[in-house]
Order: sequence, then structure tokens, then C-alpha cells
Amino acid sequence: MPAVSKGDGMRGLAVFISDIRNCKSKEAEIKRINKELANIRSKFKGDKALDGYSKKKYVCKLLFIFLLGHDIDFGHMEAVNLLSSNKYTEKQIGYLFISVLVNSNSDLIRLINNAIKNDLSSRNPTFMNLALHCIANVGSREMAEAFAADVPRILVAGDTMDSVKQSAALCLLRLNRTSPDLIPMGEWTSRVVHLLNDQHLGVVTAATSLIITLAQKNPDDFKTSVSLAVARLSRIVTSASTDLQDYTYYFVAAPWLSVKLLRLLQCYPPPEDAAIRGRLTECLETILNKAQEPPKSKKVQHSNAKNAVLFEAISLIIHHDSEPTLLVRACNQLGQFLQHRETNLRYLALESMCTLASSEFSHEAVKTHIETVINALKTERDVSVRQRAVDLLYAMCDRSNAKQIVAEMLSYLETADYSIREEIVLKVAILAEKYAVDYTWYVDTILNLIRIAGDYVSEEVWYRVIQIVINRDDVQGYAAKTVFEALQAPACHENLVKVGGYILGEFGNLIAGDPRSSPLIQFNLLHSKFHLCSVPTRALLLSAYVKFINLFPEVKGTIQEVLRSDSQLRNADVELQQRAVEYLRLSCIASTDILATVLEEMPPFPERESSILAKLKKKKGSGTVSDVDDSRKERNTNVNGSTDHTTATTNTKVASSPSSDLLGLGNSSAVNSVSPPTASNAASLLVDVFSESLPVAPLGTASAPIIEENFSRFVCKNNGVLYENQLLQIGLKSEFRQNLGRMYVFYGNKTSTQFLNFSASVVCHEPLNAHILLQEYRDATNKSVDGGAQLQQILNIECLSDFVEAPVLNINFRYGGSVQNIAVRMPVTLNKFFQPTEMTSQDFFQRWKQLSTPQQEVQKIFKAKHSMDTEITKAKIIGFGTALLDGVDPNPSNFVGAGVIHTKTIQVGCLLRLEPNMQAQMYRLTLRTSRASVSQRLCDLLSEQF
Repeated sequence: MPAVSKGDGMRGLAVFISDIRNCKSKEAEIKRINKELANIRSKFKGDKALDGYSKKKYVCKLLFIFLLGHDIDFGHMEAVNLLSSNKYTEKQIGYLFISVLVNSNSDLIRLINNAIKNDLSSRNPTFMNLALHCIANVGSREMAEAFAADVPRILVAGDTMDSVKQSAALCLLRLNRTSPDLIPMGEWTSRVVHLLNDQHLGVVTAATSLIITLAQKNPDDFKTSVSLAVARLSRIVTSASTDLQDYTYYFVAAPWLSVKLLRLLQCYPPPEDAAIRGRLTECLETILNKAQEPPKSKKVQHSNAKNAVLFEAISLIIHHDSEPTLLVRACNQLGQFLQHRETNLRYLALESMCTLASSEFSHEAVKTHIETVINALKTERDVSVRQRAVDLLYAMCDRSNAKQIVAEMLSYLETADYSIREEIVLKVAILAEKYAVDYTWYVDTILNLIRIAGDYVSEEVWYRVIQIVINRDDVQGYAAKTVFEALQAPACHENLVKVGGYILGEFGNLIAGDPRSSPLIQFNLLHSKFHLCSVPTRALLLSAYVKFINLFPEVKGTIQEVLRSDSQLRNADVELQQRAVEYLRLSCIASTDILATVLEEMPPFPERESSILAKLKKKKGSGTVSDVDDSRKERNTNVNGSTDHTTATTNTKVASSPSSDLLGLGNSSAVNSVSPPTASNAASLLVDVFSESLPVAPLGTASAPIIEENFSRFVCKNNGVLYENQLLQIGLKSEFRQNLGRMYVFYGNKTSTQFLNFSASVVCHEPLNAHILLQEYRDATNKSVDGGAQLQQILNIECLSDFVEAPVLNINFRYGGSVQNIAVRMPVTLNKFFQPTEMTSQDFFQRWKQLSTPQQEVQKIFKAKHSMDTEITKAKIIGFGTALLDGVDPNPSNFVGAGVIHTKTIQVGCLLRLEPNMQAQMYRLTLRTSRASVSQRLCDLLSEQF
């Protein structure tokens, strides 16, 4: 870059800045600025013969005034004129002013674009760099439209200087982020990959950043970058620090480039070529080996750079999840960091080990560090690190260490930070249920949990313990005895009173034979807590009292006196008053048989997903460490559990709270085991851990028709139960990025009998196979599925062009001597390949007018099939794949969305507008795309959701 000559010091600017700094008050500053603005305005208007130096000086003053927070409404034209100067300093100030002050709607944008084009074609590298920096800094859609073709050409041109290539790559990256639909994918895409071989490492670093973004959008176009990235990474990690002197940072060779290359490799699965894969393994082993070497410098910059490369390498090892040796080595390396003096390293080590715990290869290695993690939980001063330690204990938990981990969590809970207590409570409840071999231990654990942290025990937790006790005959007596003893404490948490009231009301008769827990003693114990409880708990206790009348006729008179008291019959709360009146009349006029029928014991609860797990997933968010861990546990263990508390009962009015998307995107998982609703409770079945409970389907028959009843449920969601009958549950979890997708299909055996010759295959009939490419990454052919176990199948999907039909999943297996055949329609729909696009109101309606031909628009007016709830409608539009654009439509009750359908051959922009009519209970849906077939298909899919 040219040096600034001494004459370019702009003394007038320096004096003005000095005057501003010397102002004693805000008023004095404004007065000085107004005086200067008047002077500049007179110079621009009066003297037409201003030289370049004067223009530059005055434009600089305007820029400084703007940065002080004052509005500037003139001087833009003078700044544009500076762009035509041949002096670097004048051109630089012109570009700086434009980058800061000129917006994309300016009338001068055409003049600016012409000046930029002149500089880009000048072949002067300094001027080209200034122009590219301006394009990137402004980054507007207009800039992208004007230079989307020029910047790639400069990037791949053979005679472009290295510094210009760097700027061009980063400029293109910026435009791709702001306006991805305007960047054409052409022949330059294959040439940009070869920049990874460039001799200038600055060019390689900039190109890698660009390729990472482009590869996430169009992976197939940049597959060749894998081999080049591995080769370049190999040269870096095997080089001595003296080989790359210009790019060695505190004895670490090119750390930023190494991190970017490792991140690029995480966009793809492990290389199929054995030579490339071997070379990559060597690179990763070398990085792990270097981490063991003594540091070459004591400065923090050296360790930061070294560890940045190491953690990115470990992330790649975890992503590939295919090299057991590397996974174990990575785990051991992270284990060393668990006791490092740097808090950040301890945090990162715990976070990475949580992910490693989900791998079947490294799970056992992670478990060896349990004592260190427990010690960190007790002694760590930073709450965020303690939270990661809790996550890791939860992730490494299995049957062998469940009791130890639950005990440690309960111990820590007494002193835990308030911000993480609720999360720990949920995790303890989940682990206690999942790994409860002896359900007496489960009951003890939950009651202990309520005692220690009752304020943080949500309704889902105590609902769940009641569900399990009611569904398991073998634990009911023990539960009644235990809660009776727990209620004898002078101070009981209200949640314990709720559990005690419910369980004693149902099963108090099981301990009534003991004189120490006679019916009257049970009643007196519960009633002693009555006056301290809230209204909902009092209502529950009144329900328990009327249950006692049925169970223990000898205490009927005592309970009737309580119900007849003024504090109940004239209670200010209408719910308590109504219950007291109705229960009293019921006990007086009903015969013994009627009373026994009305107040009979609760039946087992129906099958549903665990509401505790749902609450934890909602609290943590999808795709978190807990999700990864749950997937591993559900994949590798049979889980004990019961069913969700969903039915309003005599004891208490309990509403179910079904949750959606319980599984994090991108992490495999499977279905859990539960007690069967039809057979004995000893046999283990499968809990539905997906988002909705589904009606049970009939068993597969020999000539199985294609089942499509749940197909439409998946148009706006990716996870859930696709199919279920008395034998089999099929769960589905999907993720889609651009034109690629991956589906995890889980087959759960709900019986106690093994499935033989189990095979599952996906078929794409004509003409669908010409539009999508479907490959089995992990097959499910000729397998045996044990009772209560599950099998996973992974499918990779590529959208080649737009399509209408969907593939079919065919399942065959032998059960009890007969062959079962099931055919299910797979929810692979065109909208899954949406990329949401944010747009302003002006951009939206400008594009809307451009797509105005009859072939590009499809409109449908239809009657609402579901409740016209605004929040549900928003969720469905977002789930459909488009971005929901708020504040775009003049009518606030309308919904507007935008997105781009990605296929291998083309990208199709889509705009949608949904207009609800609440009075008529109808919708009008309008879709506009550049392809008629896409418009029609998307309209058909989306209209079915409302």
C-alpha cells in the first residue's frame, strides 16, 4: 500500500479535531460543529475549483462529524468525485466515506458502482483492493447484483496478485452471506477449490473461509476440496516452525489456517479413499502428539494457538466417529485438561467429553474420568464449569454407575447454584427412571429429591413418580410406606404433600394393617399439612379424603366432619367449596357399591413420552449436549420407565403437556422401554420419546398397503413417531441442509419376543428416482431385533430436482412364526430442502411483483381444518422451512414467508402469503416461485396443514 506523503497530513482536520476535544460543554461542541458545517457547505457550493486535497480534507471532516453522532445530509457527491482521483489517499477517503455514510437506496449508487467497476478493471492492485473492500463493507443486495460476476472472475484469474485474491475471496464470502441467491455457481467454483494449493498462505486462508460457506450450501460442488484440504493440512502439521516463518504464530505453524481446514473437513463424512483417509489420520495423530510435547513458549499466545488447533482436531474426530483409536486418544487428551489451571480449557474439555460420551467407541474411556469430574463438581469455582460437569456426569451415566452418579448429583444439589438446580433435578429424575432396576430405589431417590430441592421439582417430576407407582404393582406398597414416613417430618415440602396425598389416597390400604399407619393416623397426618398448603394442593387432599371414605369406612364420620366444617363449605375459593359440597353429598347419599365404583383405584396410565425428558429438552434447547447423550443412552440400553400422566383423575386434575421436537437435530437416538399396557408389567416395551402419541395401527398383513396416515404430520416437523402397532414402533428424526438430507429411522420391538430376519428398505419408484437420490448410510437388512431392543437405519438423501411423490419404506420380519409386512410412506417432501431467506418489506414486494406471471403463482382458498391460532400458524410456517417475515405485510394479521428451494440443478426462490379470515374460518394461500410445478406442490403441502 502506498505510503502517505507528508503533505497529506491535513492540518485543517487536525485543528478541527483539537477544537472539538477542547470544548468544555456539549453546547460548545455543537456550536463548533455547526460553524464547520456552514464553512464546508459554502466551500462546496461557492468554489467550484476545489482541488483534490481540499475535497479530501472536507470529506474527512464530514466523516468525523458523522462519527460523533451528528447527521450529515450533504457532501456525498464530493466523496463520489474522490473515487475518480488517481491519488491513493483521496480515493481511500472517498471509499471510506461511502462505506460508512451511503446506504443502498442512495441515488448515487449507480455512480458509485461505475467508479468501482473502473477500479476493478484498472489492474492497479491498490485500487482493486479499495474497491473490493468497499463492496464487502457495504454488502448490499444492489452491490451483489452489480458485482456478483466480476468478483469471482477476479478471484480465479491467473494474473491477479495475491493480495487482490485475498480481498476477492473475502468480498465474495461477504456477498454470499448477505445475498446467497445472487451468487452464481459457475465454472469458477471448481477453480476456487484449487486455491487451496496456492503458494501464498494468505490466499489459502481466505479461500478456505469462502469454501467452508459454499460447501455448506452446495456440498457436492466442493467435494474435491477434501483431498486438497488434507494435503495442505498435512504439509502444515508436519512442517517445522521455521518452514512457514511468515505464518508461524508463537511457534505454531499457521494456526488459523489449520483450524479453518479442520472445520472445512467437518462439512463432509470421512474420506472414502483409503490413502486420503490414512493421510488425514496421520495429521490428526500428529496434532494429538504435539499436544503431548512440552511447550516451546510460556506465553499464553502459544498455548492458545496450540489448543485451538487441538480442539478443532478433536471436533473433527468426533464428527467422523469412525476411528476408535483416535476417539480414545482424544478422550485421554481431554482428560488431562480436566485438571488444568486454565478455566477455559477445563470448560472446553468437559464440553467436548460430553459429545465423546455419545460415541460407542469412546464411552468407556470417558467413564474412566468419573472421579475427576465428580471432584470438579465439588471444588470448581466457576458455575459454568460446574454446569458442564453435571452435563458430563449425565452423559456418561449407564447401568454400571447410575447409582453413584445420582448419589453425587443429589449430594451436590444441596449446595448447587440456584440457576442450575432445576436442570439437575430433571436430570436426576430422568436417570433414576432410566436405570432403575429396583423401583424402591427410584421412589427413594425422587422423595429425596423433593426433600432436598422441593422448590425446583416441577410438576412433571412428581407427576412421573405417580405414573410409575400406579403402573407398577410391585412398588405400590413400598411407595405408600415411604411417603407415610416422609410426611412425618415436621416440615414437608408441598410437593411431598401432593405425592403423599395422591399415593395414600390410592394405596393407603396396603399399609393400613400396621397399627403405626392405621387409617385414622394416615388421615390425621395428611390433614395436619392441610392448612399450610396452597389451594391446588388442598383440592388434591380433599380428593384423597373422599378416597379414604371408600378405602376405610371407619373414618367416614371424621372425614365428613372435616368436609362439613365452615372452612370448607364456605371457603372463599370456589374450587375448594365445590369439592367439599360434592364430596360430602356423595359420601352421604351413595351406597357402598356406588361409592366403590366412583372412587375405584386409578387404572394404569396410557402410553406417552416422558414429560420430564420433554421438559429437559425444552430447557436445554435442541441439538445440545444432553440431546447427544440421550441418543447414545437410548441406542445402547433398555430403559425402564412408565407412561405419561395425562388423564384428569378424582385425586387431582392433571393436564398433560405434550412437547414437540424432543430430539435434537443432528444427533441419533432411539426409543425407550416401558411397561406394557396389555401384558404383565415384567415385560419391557418402548416408551414414545417423540413429540406426539399416535393411535395404534393394525398389524402388518401379507399384502401390505402403503400407510400414509401420519405423512402430513411431518410436513412441518422432522421428528416423531412415523408408525406404530402392537408389535413395532418406527421413529424418525431428520435433518436437511440445502439439497442434502439425512434421516435416522428407529425400529423398536415392543414385544418380549425376538424379531427374526428383520429387513427394512426404502424404494423410490419411477419417476421419483430421477428427482431424488437415496442411499443407505447404515442398512437394516437381515437383522435380529431382541424384545425391547431397537435398531437404527441411516439414510442419506439428495434432491436432484423438484418432485411430487415420496419414497416408500418396506419392512419385513418374522414374529411368532408368521411373516409381517409393512409399507409406510416416507415424509420426504419438497419443502424439506428450503433455506429460509430474510427480506425487507421493499425487497419482498419488489420480488413479489417480478413473479407476477400466471404460471408463477398458485392461489388456494380453503376452509380451516384446525383452530386458527396465530402462534400455531407461525410455528407451522417456520416448520415448513421458510423465514417468517414480521412487519412486511401491511395487514398485521397476514403471514408472509420467503425461502429458497435447493436442488442439485437449480435453486428456486419462493414467496408465500397466508391471509386468514377469522369470521369465515377460511384461509387464502398464495405462493409465487419461478417454477410452476414448485408453486403447485408447495401450495398443496402447506394448505393441508391448516
